[in-house]
Amino acid sequence: MAAKNLVVVESPAKVKTIKKFLGSNYEVAASMGHVRDLPKSQMGIDVDHDFDPKYITIRGKGELLAKLRKSAKNATHVYLATDPDREGEAISWHLVAALNLDPKKMRRITFNEITRTAVKKSLKEPRDIDMNLVDAQQARRVLDRMVGYEISPVLWKKVKRGLSAGRVQSVALRIIADREKEISEFIPSEYWSLDAKFKVPGQRKPLTARFYGKDQRMTISSKEELDRILADLDDQTPRIDNVRHGSRSKKAPLPFTTSTLQQEASKALGFSTSKTMRIAQQLYEGVDLKKEGTVGVITYLRTDSTRIADEADAAARSFIRSEYGEEFAGHPNGGNVNQHAQDAHEAIRPTDISRTPVRIKESLTRDQFRLYQLIWRRFTASRMTNALYDTVAVKISVGDYIFTVAASRLKFAGFMNVYTDADEEKAGGNDLAQDLTEETPLSLTAYEPEQHFTQPPAHYTEASLVKAMEELGIGRPSTYAPTISTILARHYITKEKRNLFITELGEVVNDIMVRAFPQIVDESFTANMETLLDGVAEGKVEWKTIIRNIWPDLKAEVDQANEELEKVEIQDEVTDVICENCGRHMVIKYGPHGKFLACPGFPECRNTKPYFEKVGVKCPKCGGEVVLKRTRKGRRYYGCENNPDCDFMSWSKPVEKPCPKCGSYMVEKGRKIVCSKEDCGYSEIKKEEVVAQ
Repeated sequence: MAAKNLVVVESPAKVKTIKKFLGSNYEVAASMGHVRDLPKSQMGIDVDHDFDPKYITIRGKGELLAKLRKSAKNATHVYLATDPDREGEAISWHLVAALNLDPKKMRRITFNEITRTAVKKSLKEPRDIDMNLVDAQQARRVLDRMVGYEISPVLWKKVKRGLSAGRVQSVALRIIADREKEISEFIPSEYWSLDAKFKVPGQRKPLTARFYGKDQRMTISSKEELDRILADLDDQTPRIDNVRHGSRSKKAPLPFTTSTLQQEASKALGFSTSKTMRIAQQLYEGVDLKKEGTVGVITYLRTDSTRIADEADAAARSFIRSEYGEEFAGHPNGGNVNQHAQDAHEAIRPTDISRTPVRIKESLTRDQFRLYQLIWRRFTASRMTNALYDTVAVKISVGDYIFTVAASRLKFAGFMNVYTDADEEKAGGNDLAQDLTEETPLSLTAYEPEQHFTQPPAHYTEASLVKAMEELGIGRPSTYAPTISTILARHYITKEKRNLFITELGEVVNDIMVRAFPQIVDESFTANMETLLDGVAEGKVEWKTIIRNIWPDLKAEVDQANEELEKVEIQDEVTDVICENCGRHMVIKYGPHGKFLACPGFPECRNTKPYFEKVGVKCPKCGGEVVLKRTRKGRRYYGCENNPDCDFMSWSKPVEKPCPKCGSYMVEKGRKIVCSKEDCGYSEIKKEEVVAQ
């Protein structure tokens, strides 16, 4: 029997797919991911010998490696077909060492999509392992290991065991913490909108126009200001000063990158970043299609590029012409190039545009279908023409003031025949405006003022956090989902209705990181690290140079933190709450979700209760004590100790002093104390702030 060629991939799902593409002369086997890594029991980096990493075989991989060695020994050629990125390149490099591969018969192959054509083409274009990519991955792994294994023990010593710090996760935590601080200190400002309703001859529906101002836009900041404007408008006759017709185009979207796919899947489908990546991995590795067998239906899912291969672009345009018409086949939108993009792979797209979502729906699970449909529509739209609108802008004078109305009407749908964003701004305005001229007489029906208050920045969602990380250059496509999953699993943040909130534990960890390791949690420092790692991948930077430059400062900060950083006091604090099981005074313990009451008689007595910390303020509703509470997922709020009999609650900390203007309770907002009733608007600076000034 002739010796076979061995193809090694990462996952069993790929084995099943690729086996169908290759003949009987090929054996396909899976490495099941990484086969060697740094040891878990120690840092695994020899700092005394130029930071050489000490790789060991991952526990449990011995039997698998023995089988692979046997297959490799009997094979004529060994093709390492791990993922086409730095991580995949490193896995191939580790396989060479772990399997003792003969360099003469070992070759590296890569493909961006798991299709018959792509796989067979890759076998005709084998290459050597790219050590620049391997070194870039080694540098990242060693950096992350040094940060994690040096700083985490500081957290164990100063807070509690089981905590962790990370080069990227700690920056992500800081981003969320900073946003929480912005929100908690935000003081709303009052403003008013003023709409005017006009009667148009021959029309039953009134024309609605928005107050603009005089020569330039005015903001109505108070009721008094509104009343003055309304007085000036009284008995004034409206007239149309200007009607301007025009047109605008809406650009076709760019195809998905990892980041934009995660963001849009979150908004449109409600998927978490980890769920999006899990399902995309299934679509990439291969699904069993009727009449076709197992095939990968999307290209590689970890990319920051919007580039599309020429063949795929040509196929898409041909498909669009035949399905929608010549006028719908457009020129691709170049878009803004992400300065942090590696551009190593194409954008995420279907491997065959003629494989429409409806055509393969029966072969996919519900979630697979929804994600594939999103990817297919976005890619198809990216090859189509822009949408065109007819627009009109009308300026209406009433006395000395101007009201405006704008409208747009879709003239040519273009790409919107196929795809619109989840938060797409719909064409709108008042259709009546399209038919107005300067001669059209108007009569006032009514003025409709409405009070508003400025809103604080929105809490981060997984989607908006990914967007922020990408814009700041923190992490890379493969790291967004694992980073968020890690800080959720560590209970540093919690998620409620898609919004991310920092927990008390997260605040403690972030405070230590900011004070003791400012460089590690500095956004620009982390982004610069990514740029340096890109330099390693391009062969411009020697990977150990990065490590040599960072280690001395990191070690000095760790030593200083161990000596000078005070321990966060979360020791057992005795309370006056009596354990009903054994009569002891219960103590305050610190868990993943913050403080709780526990019996000191553990393990004999295992009684626990929620801990509600009194804040020294009487409940404005019933006079009971206001206590610090947490939602089921760990978000902090203030409520009454007499709940459920009293339903008082506030997201901001209340103070004892009532509002001198309206008598409502007041709350702390950063350096100020403000009235809890937004329409009151009273605020004052805290006494300690006044003294400091």
